[in-house]
Amino acid sequence: MKKLIGLAAAFTLASSLSAFAFDPGKTECIAPAAPGGGWDFTCRQVGKALQDLKIVPGSMQVSNVAGGGGGVAYAEVVSKRNDDNSLIVAASSATATRLAQGAFPGNTMDQVRWIGSVGADYGIIAVAKNSSINTLPELMDMIKKDPTSVSVAGGSAVGGWDHLKVLIAANKAGVEDVRQVKYVAFDGGGEAVTQLLAGSVQAFTGDASEAKGFVDSGDIKVIAVLAPERLEGDFSSFPTAKEQGIDVIGANWRGFYAPGGMSDEAYKYWVDAVGKVYASDEWKGIMAANGLAPLDLQGDQFQAFVKESIASITELSKQIGIVK
Repeated sequence: MKKLIGLAAAFTLASSLSAFAFDPGKTECIAPAAPGGGWDFTCRQVGKALQDLKIVPGSMQVSNVAGGGGGVAYAEVVSKRNDDNSLIVAASSATATRLAQGAFPGNTMDQVRWIGSVGADYGIIAVAKNSSINTLPELMDMIKKDPTSVSVAGGSAVGGWDHLKVLIAANKAGVEDVRQVKYVAFDGGGEAVTQLLAGSVQAFTGDASEAKGFVDSGDIKVIAVLAPERLEGDFSSFPTAKEQGIDVIGANWRGFYAPGGMSDEAYKYWVDAVGKVYASDEWKGIMAANGLAPLDLQGDQFQAFVKESIASITELSKQIGIVK
């Protein structure tokens, strides 16, 4: 009997140890663009929360792997780091857009594991603080009159999510051939805003979170938020496109994927970790301060959401003429 009890105790101990067997060790988050953009924001803010809440040991390294609208990072994870259990990668609607359009050659969403979301980031269209443009209709009228006179910068590749947002807005505003809209792609929203401030372009299309610092400094003027109603907090003074007569909504989800060969134990660990961050008071404060809307999905639910997101963007890209 004692032997049976001893075996049972040993089995219970072994089970409890196996449940917590995964140790992430030195953790890393890849931001697939240059510093200052939305992916960089996602990695750094979530990484800080993971550290502050002591969910990961020590500090999380953030690596910026720019290029190809996220394609360089995606290819590196798939081909070189497929079994890295300590790595997560920032993703968004921009990632889904590139996958939908076949812009990551040979890559599909099934080659990685989708961890979870941390919110939705509404799009904005902005100009430099000293610009003579004050409203979205004014910008669209300039494009209608002479498409070559207006260049719009964004942090995603040509055909990417930032590009799509401004094309959808132009379509809703009555621009006959949206392919004439001049879009200039940069590796991240930070670089795009830098070019706006330098006077190289006339407008910027991005997301609320990546524009927050430039809004706070007063360097840019937000002329439209692509949300169904005005955002709360620091963005509450900015009008929506809808209230200016251009009925367009552009929500950019934010979340993470992991290498496709990640172990089930590690995957469960990261799904749980991201879920804990989302549920924390610290993250609620970050969301409120940066204009993020709620979007709480983890594991299988998030996987299904990304699949649906890619399908809808594929259809949208066909309608606009980006995909045949």
